[in-house]
Amino acid sequence: MPELYRQQIARARLVANPGCYPTSVVLGLAPLLQAGAVKPDTIIVDSKSGASGAGRAAQTGSLFCEVTEGFKAYKIAAHRHTPEMEQEIGALCQKPVTISFTPHLLPMSRGILSTIYAEPARPLTDEEVYGLYRSFYQAEPFVRVCETGAFPATQFVRGSNYCDIGFKTDSRTGRIVVLAAIDNLVKGAAGQAVQNMNIMCSLPETTGLLTVPLFP
Repeated sequence: MPELYRQQIARARLVANPGCYPTSVVLGLAPLLQAGAVKPDTIIVDSKSGASGAGRAAQTGSLFCEVTEGFKAYKIAAHRHTPEMEQEIGALCQKPVTISFTPHLLPMSRGILSTIYAEPARPLTDEEVYGLYRSFYQAEPFVRVCETGAFPATQFVRGSNYCDIGFKTDSRTGRIVVLAAIDNLVKGAAGQAVQNMNIMCSLPETTGLLTVPLFP
């Protein structure tokens, strides 16, 4: 993940690309975790993905006629991306972490929206949280922090390598809610791979990633 491992990527000869769900979740949580602003053992992740997240193999459950006009959870408490999320969240807060993660399938071709819940480690205001995110991501070309009171949506990142992040502190429940949106086929897959390649090859990090080719 370039936003967290840029220096290591620049020295590497082989780089493994992050999963699409972990990209949205880890980028969504990183500023709060690094600042010690949330309790890691309270994290709950609820993510929704378009059908292309299952790949291009001919699977009955991914066919459009099977997906359209429906909405379902899948691989509950058993998704293969959960260990990767726990690994990176644990690295950020420097201790082992167990999270609850439930993915859902949406009847659309592409996009991920992750909604993340956690308890603050201390009282937080929206303004404080906004400052944490702006400071953490101020130099990142592909992370956009929404203004206080605004929230990301999948149509705003469709076909792009951007990750849009928004949040809301909930004084009623004593939680913070973080939302992160990516295109699972770009920032969640090929786009992030190109971003990593650019770093490895000492090219401008945005090379080839500012156009908007779409398929599907």
